[in-house]
Amino acid sequence: MPRPISTLLASALLILAATASAQAGSSTQAGAAFGRGDFVKAARLLPPLAERGDRRAQAMLGFMYATGQGVPQAYDAAAYWYRRSAEQGDTTAQYLLGLMYDKGHGVPLDEVAAYTWLNLAAAGAPKRLRENYQRLRDAVASKMSRRQIAEGQWRALDWAATPRR
Repeated sequence: MPRPISTLLASALLILAATASAQAGSSTQAGAAFGRGDFVKAARLLPPLAERGDRRAQAMLGFMYATGQGVPQAYDAAAYWYRRSAEQGDTTAQYLLGLMYDKGHGVPLDEVAAYTWLNLAAAGAPKRLRENYQRLRDAVASKMSRRQIAEGQWRALDWAATPRR
């Protein structure tokens, strides 16, 4: 049985914080602020980085909007930033975007889209996270028809086969 969403979001926060310090320059400052929970400072530093296409900054900003930390809670803004990061292949953003589609937070409730993003996240996740991502993907699949699962699998395959910048 999947863990509560709050536990999964806390795990995502740790993943985002751990990978944020690998960035250079102002993104290091933004990642450090995010990692230590200084979301007000992170909210000042992350938007320019996210606008320039930094996928980690986009994922962190999405998380802040989803949880209302350092910025007003806004699921539509969270989904926007998660999608921008997820489309660049960030597995944490793919995972969190999948959760948003599963719950209909900031996006229309869409089990096929949820399954697609969770499937991509599970396929690309580091080994330590893969089982959790698969478990959540499978929980979404348990609510779907075989046709919907097949559609989600095809969408994920099509997305994975499309060259990214």
